[in-house]
Amino acid sequence: MDTTPIFTDDTIVFGLLMLTLGFVFYTSTSKNKFWKKFYKYIPALLMAYMMPAALTTFGLIAPEWGIENEQGQLIEVTGKSQAYYIASRFMLPAALVLMTISIDLKAVFNLGWKALAMFGTGTIGIVIGGPIAVYLTALVSPETVGGAGADAVWRGLATLAGSWIGGGANQAAMLEIYEYNTANYAGMVIVDIVVANIWMAILLLGIGKQKKIDKWLKADNSAIDTLKEKVSSYAASISRNPSLADFMVILGVAFTVVGFSHFGANEISEFLKANVEAVSDKKSSWSSFGSQFFWMISIATILGILLSFTRLKKYEGAGASKIGSVFIYILVASIGMKMDLTKIADNPGLIVVGLVWMAIHVGLLFLIAKLIRAPYFFLAVGSKANIGGAASAPVVAAAFHPSLATVGVLLAVFGYVVGTYGAMLTAELMRIIAPVT
Repeated sequence: MDTTPIFTDDTIVFGLLMLTLGFVFYTSTSKNKFWKKFYKYIPALLMAYMMPAALTTFGLIAPEWGIENEQGQLIEVTGKSQAYYIASRFMLPAALVLMTISIDLKAVFNLGWKALAMFGTGTIGIVIGGPIAVYLTALVSPETVGGAGADAVWRGLATLAGSWIGGGANQAAMLEIYEYNTANYAGMVIVDIVVANIWMAILLLGIGKQKKIDKWLKADNSAIDTLKEKVSSYAASISRNPSLADFMVILGVAFTVVGFSHFGANEISEFLKANVEAVSDKKSSWSSFGSQFFWMISIATILGILLSFTRLKKYEGAGASKIGSVFIYILVASIGMKMDLTKIADNPGLIVVGLVWMAIHVGLLFLIAKLIRAPYFFLAVGSKANIGGAASAPVVAAAFHPSLATVGVLLAVFGYVVGTYGAMLTAELMRIIAPVT
């Protein structure tokens, strides 16, 4: 079946994404009683995420398209939108620079050990969640998680573990290491997208209920509140009516850093691949260090932090972080368009495995957060630093406050580092438990 959407021109796609964002922000700031009540329960960020998903679901736009088989798997790609690529490679690093430029690095470190604890809990939740999900599913439907040789489902689930602990580079490494049948790989990608995006939507919904969740967790938010207050107070003290020159300097700084980040990422990645055998070997646990995206995000974040020690920090008063937030929302919309709600019905067995797996990850996060009284912010960002990595962790962090985006990136970098190791451990545990059918 041909899955070509109505609109394939990225100029039109971008226009539709901006239309949804404009609608969300217009209605969310409206004095209309209906919209006031609506956004009391549904966060604007969730709407910015779900409306593009609806456009994809109704076939208006699509992240990629081509010919699908009877199982709903894309067997031939005939076209692909570049909206997410542009947003993640250009706007995300620019947003990180602009949101980091006013950061108080000492205050970030003062957030304490709970942020790392929740990140580690998220990783452990993925590692133990995989084999538990396989075991529970095997009790009811062994053929769903069975198979032998290259068709063994546990091999495919290993790629899911790579994606959920680290990111795309770790996922690709798992595909190489465990040699899963690539003909079946599309099914795993669907599980990854569907389950991860369902959890993303729930997380965003939870941000609107943050105070209630934190009250239930008995969380201590003092360090987070202090950081937000410092950044807000500083922004207020230097606030001014921005001029055209201010906007041009802000964008000039942001995209100069983006360009340098891409240059540095390309050079470092190519150097490591050419000179370090462990990085060039796709089966190596070090292969994720060959990812250009990893280095691009790392360089942009480091440069943003360095700029926060210069006079450029004062451009926060002209709205640097607000412009960064614009880029973040465009990224949110482009992530949302990757979610086709009809795919939830495809391959229901594997979707159930993914949902059980995610439920264990989430349950463990809430358990530990309750025990150590960690704020919902640490829970949400710790989870997304694993599931979603550097592309979505800063999005979730910035939803709490723009000054917190850096925390999401720093934790996501840990995800890249431990992703391959954690995924290999998960895969071996699943291999032991999985039935051979």
